[in-house]
Amino acid sequence: MIAAELYALLNRRERLTIIASNRRARVSMVATGELIRMMNYIDDIAATLRRVQVGITTMSDEEKKRLAEYMRKSDPNFIKILESLEKS
Repeated sequence: MIAAELYALLNRRERLTIIASNRRARVSMVATGELIRMMNYIDDIAATLRRVQVGITTMSDEEKKRLAEYMRKSDPNFIKILESLEKS
């Protein structure tokens, strides 16, 4: 599938089927384009956190503390969003 077709597919409001594999069973669930878009955002966040993780190795203890404080105060906070998703 070429990039333009994939882009058009993800932007449609039709339901798409995602097949998730498990060790024992194969589960099929329906996902909207919006869910797929949100999942792509999470992939972007994970990629960013991998870059942060690599950069942390070169930081001093004081810089690490400042970064941790900055991350904790960020709004919206990743942990808070995750907790709100789990509650619903």
